[in-house]
Amino acid sequence: MFLYNWQVREDWFKWCESLPLEEFKAERVGGIGSILKNLTHIIDCELLWINYMLDEPQHYSERDSISTLDDVIRYSIFTKTVTENFLHNLTSDYENKELQINGKGDTTYSFTWGKIIRHLITHEIHHIGQLSIWSRELKLKPISSDLIERQFT
Repeated sequence: MFLYNWQVREDWFKWCESLPLEEFKAERVGGIGSILKNLTHIIDCELLWINYMLDEPQHYSERDSISTLDDVIRYSIFTKTVTENFLHNLTSDYENKELQINGKGDTTYSFTWGKIIRHLITHEIHHIGQLSIWSRELKLKPISSDLIERQFT
């Protein structure tokens, strides 16, 4: 499913190439506020959760200066590499491996790695749906996210 998400994400990047920068950055109703912010948020969350599970978190030094599609693509490539390495080295006990996260105040959350991985997959699918809505508002054809039509390698 990560391969699926990355393929759909890359198709959206190609779709965005024809958008004027003003449309790419324009504030919209719903989602995270703009196409730029929505794509960045998808990548942020992937890196955040993978970093929670890594012994040595990886950081993207240019994160705070993302303002163009090329910036988003570079961030995606970095994060995808981190995630691929993480998944490649995943041990068979990952499904029930526990992760404790300190929340606000004295709140502590506990999640299994299996649940986090499934969350990452569905989180991206959710936000890609928002891009489809915005594309229709712009009178543009959205990227097909139909899993059955796609090939993964």
